[in-house]
Amino acid sequence: MCGIIGYTGKKNAVSVVLEGLKRLEYRGYDSAGIAFFHEKGIEVRKCTGKIKDMYAIIEADNPVSHTAIGHTRWATHGKPSEENAHPHRSDGIVLVHNGIIENYLPLKKILIEEGYKFTSETDTEVICHLIEKYSKDYPLEEAVRRSLREVRGSYALAVMNEKEPGKIVGIKKDSPLVIGLGDGEFFLASDVPAFLNYSRDVIFLDEGEMVVMTDDGVMITTLEGLPNQKEVKSVSWSPSMAEKGGYRHFMLKEIYEQPRAIADTLRGRFYPESGVVNIDEFGMGMEDLKGIEKIFIVACGTSWHAALVGKYMIEEFVRIPVEVDIASEFRYRNPILGRDSLLIAITQSGETADTLAAQREAKRLGAKVLSICNVVGSTASREADAVFYTHSGPEIGVASTKAFTTQIVGLYLFAIGLGRLRGTINGDSTTGLLRDLLFLPGMVEKVLATDGEIARIAKELFKADDFLYLGRGINYPIALEGALKLKEISYIHAEGYPAGEMKHGPIALVGEALPSVFLAPRGRLYEKVLSNIEEVRSRGGRIIAVTNEGNAEVCDRSDYCIFVPETNPFLLAILLAIPLQLLAYHIGVLRGCDVDQPRNLAKSVTVE
Repeated sequence: MCGIIGYTGKKNAVSVVLEGLKRLEYRGYDSAGIAFFHEKGIEVRKCTGKIKDMYAIIEADNPVSHTAIGHTRWATHGKPSEENAHPHRSDGIVLVHNGIIENYLPLKKILIEEGYKFTSETDTEVICHLIEKYSKDYPLEEAVRRSLREVRGSYALAVMNEKEPGKIVGIKKDSPLVIGLGDGEFFLASDVPAFLNYSRDVIFLDEGEMVVMTDDGVMITTLEGLPNQKEVKSVSWSPSMAEKGGYRHFMLKEIYEQPRAIADTLRGRFYPESGVVNIDEFGMGMEDLKGIEKIFIVACGTSWHAALVGKYMIEEFVRIPVEVDIASEFRYRNPILGRDSLLIAITQSGETADTLAAQREAKRLGAKVLSICNVVGSTASREADAVFYTHSGPEIGVASTKAFTTQIVGLYLFAIGLGRLRGTINGDSTTGLLRDLLFLPGMVEKVLATDGEIARIAKELFKADDFLYLGRGINYPIALEGALKLKEISYIHAEGYPAGEMKHGPIALVGEALPSVFLAPRGRLYEKVLSNIEEVRSRGGRIIAVTNEGNAEVCDRSDYCIFVPETNPFLLAILLAIPLQLLAYHIGVLRGCDVDQPRNLAKSVTVE
């Protein structure tokens, strides 16, 4: 959600922070601001709208500073406005905040009674006044500590005090903060891409940890003030991976990166000749894996759709029951799990608040936790018992594409590896299934080659007000994902549905105005899907079919046909998803939508 960037060093901090804010745009925001030390003290600039508007404000007087903080706000408390935009100020204290302060109303009442004036509708201003109150008697870091003892909620903070030039204090609880280490310069941000042009050496802050940054270096302590030594990690992402690289949008670039992302996720993780998955890549002991009696998978949004695909794979190859939960519902239903249970938490960012909460609840109940995650050093990966990293590289577009397909690849490897370990699938079968993986990146390339045809289909359909996406079996979650992509990117209402349920309600919507997208590959349920196509066809509905190469039977019954290569049904689900990503992208562009930063959406949902 909100993006934070702080810098202290030799460069012009104003320029560095503005550049960092630009790189954090993908997180979603409605206003932005920057605060910097100047000869007169700390100056603040902020506005509603886009970062380009901030550039225009700054360029009016081109300030130079060596210490600054910046923020992109995604509104929670209070409408998008200049008054509600961060940074917030209380006398000499200036701060930016990501998170939600749950007890801000009683704190606000007390502070008003003590004479503090509030100029915004935000919960953040409460923290600002609290720190200013304590800073009268204590240095900045101690004032922050004492203030946060009164606060209940989630936060990532970057704070400056006019009386202590060149110092930034950062602290986190339930919202991400990462430190970047450069040559005589230091960064603090919500996410690595904010400073990737300057540093790949990072320190991830854990819950309740504080950093004090000055020209002399960084000091990390606990909330109680105890020194804390942290491991420095090197991020493998290159700056160019977070750039558009000639593509019109990040989303299109990331769709086209899927062959590379899948290949990187596979590299070194299986041996196709022997049909063996390198189970050590999942970070769990053999005995723990053999003792699992039930698996729970939790995730949100697109990752939840990957989880639903994973359920089909694990139950097929391992023959143990799998429950899939939306993470925000999991911990509120008093789930039944214990030492013989495994919870798989799927999250691209590793910072999704609801997924982290579900992961913690599972650990509290005694279950083992495996995180499938894209971001090295993220909270989910640090708190899990084991982690499997997808190697998608940074995903900047808000609508997930390459993270989704690599999550499915990870689940496919896990299901085969666990099935082989437990003896529920034999070596001949796993050899074939793993050899299919070798061809997957090339097959994805072939699907991407149909982009021109999909763009032409989009031109015929982009004025529609509603879409229906239909699939059966393992392809039903892909229908859900296709509908979600269209909703996110084009703001068209779309519904994903099991094709067999169509007669139980959705068929009432079918007509010439409602395009129906069918996932109709050859396979066990193929004839049943054909029957569903005929039901729509007989009612005058427009049909877009995605099917195997050369399937004339489906194409004869459809208005538009998109082909994908032949492979086993589990990997076919990945290939079927890619045309739906492209269709959503082209429709969104044709409707004039901001496909990289859709309205009201945030890339990483770090509050409940």
